[in-house]
Amino acid sequence: MITAGTIKADPIKRELIKNALVTIADNMIALVIRTSRSVVVKNNLDFSASILNADAEMVAQGLSLPGHLGATGPALRGCLDHFGSDIQPGDILCNNDPYSGASHLNDVFMFRPIFVGSELIGFLSIIIHHTDMGGRVPGGNAPDSTEIYQEGLRIPPVKIMEAGKRNETLIRIIRTNVRVSDMVVGDMLSQMSSLVAAETEFRRVIEDYGVAAVRFYMSELIDYAERLTRQGIAALPDGTGEFTDWIDEDGAGGPPVRIQVRLTVKGDEAEIDFTGTSPQTSGAINPNRYFAVGLSLAVMRTVLDPTIPANAGFNRVVKVITPEGCFVNPRFPAPVGARGLAGFRVRHAVSGALAMLLPDRVGACVGGSEFALVLAGYPKGKAPFLTLEFHNVTGIGGGPDRDGQDGGPYGLANIANVPVEVIEAEGPVRVECYAFLPDTGGAGRYRGALGLVREYRLLEDEALIQLRSDRQINPPYGLFGGHPGAPGRIIMNPGTSEERVAPAKFIGKMKRGELLRAEMPGAGGYGSPLERDPAAVAADTRQGKISVANARSIYGVVTDDAGEADLAGTEALRAARA
Repeated sequence: MITAGTIKADPIKRELIKNALVTIADNMIALVIRTSRSVVVKNNLDFSASILNADAEMVAQGLSLPGHLGATGPALRGCLDHFGSDIQPGDILCNNDPYSGASHLNDVFMFRPIFVGSELIGFLSIIIHHTDMGGRVPGGNAPDSTEIYQEGLRIPPVKIMEAGKRNETLIRIIRTNVRVSDMVVGDMLSQMSSLVAAETEFRRVIEDYGVAAVRFYMSELIDYAERLTRQGIAALPDGTGEFTDWIDEDGAGGPPVRIQVRLTVKGDEAEIDFTGTSPQTSGAINPNRYFAVGLSLAVMRTVLDPTIPANAGFNRVVKVITPEGCFVNPRFPAPVGARGLAGFRVRHAVSGALAMLLPDRVGACVGGSEFALVLAGYPKGKAPFLTLEFHNVTGIGGGPDRDGQDGGPYGLANIANVPVEVIEAEGPVRVECYAFLPDTGGAGRYRGALGLVREYRLLEDEALIQLRSDRQINPPYGLFGGHPGAPGRIIMNPGTSEERVAPAKFIGKMKRGELLRAEMPGAGGYGSPLERDPAAVAADTRQGKISVANARSIYGVVTDDAGEADLAGTEALRAARA
């Protein structure tokens, strides 16, 4: 009889089993896209899938969100701490409680245990961001909530399916407490179905390789990832990088939030220390520890071999310190519903610290304003509507050897941008402008991406509007002489007698015909603008990305009547500037 203790690692078999497990996770994602109801799931792709071993350690993941995956193991551990050995075939465990290992209430974690006989082999996992979980404000992302009890239905570790039978009581409680119940419950049934289907695929892998081999290679994959991660970190220069970034304010009347990071590489290990970060805030933009850790680890992965398996082996090598009670590790009952904004800032701050250590490999800050918009209402004689728009095209910062990509997605998010046509089809809104904003990309030897603008006009009689954004005071940073990107702005009813500049975070009312204009910040530049290739500056002016005036005043580039760079004039102007 072959046991795990008698198996010797075969790199070919390890790769085959790894790819089989990743494919199972990706197939869960594909099934959810085909069967879910909400825009935030089927279009935004705000969900994640993975496979864990019996000890709640992640073994493999699909194309997923780092923030979700940082909390997956802790969320399962919360379930195991509660149920102990009271888990059986056919169960699906469920948890959305940030204080039991989850992320925020909208992210509902589900886990399907896999047994062979009486032996627990591991768990299938899928996490979905649900459109609404009840609470005081539609959508559940209000930045001005002051305690988690205001944010919606808190589901502690529970079985949403037990021995193959759905927990109709729990589903009825959820249906009764959310605003768009058909959408939310439909997404939950899609989530559960993906786990049931994935179990069939997982059992095929067990049939092909045997229980002992699958169990062995699940452990070996984690150890393998640890070995590769240690090799990758050992190849980096030893040293420490420190960086500070800021959130303008917490949305609930609190002061600016400081994100302080000290990143140290020593030998084959790394440490990311948030000591010095502001205390937890009065509002709901606090991220919990699991969310902050997941995003911090994702930043470290950007400078290592991308083929390193994404699993718990990586976590063994990179230590993340989050002092209890600080902004990135708040104490109960702090609200965390709007923590997505803080997730961006955690990534920005850790990236900045990494750039201090590896200036030739890390670029300036991405643009965007962590923009999240919710429109909700109860029109007479019609079904209630709830429109979520998480704008995920941010624009990339200038890098050590290239410009930032205009309109490019931020790789640490992995969320898709919802097309205008879908937004208009799913909600009572018309998008009247979607464009680049000239002169908003941070100037530098390599320019940051331009900011974007979107305008939303309400087509229903009335709607509650909830907006979450930032970077109006602290724009995306430049690096090593590069300029910051332009700050963001929110304007209500531009060009009318009712025009007003709105705060970055607010909850209010919109009436039919009113317009919201969201100007999103540009990305930061890298290196001195006076070192930028004059031909590249001239090309930007011809394309309308940079004005002729800014080409001259910021970049020191003179252009002729044909829009080409006047090299002699540029050399003289830059010499005078120097």
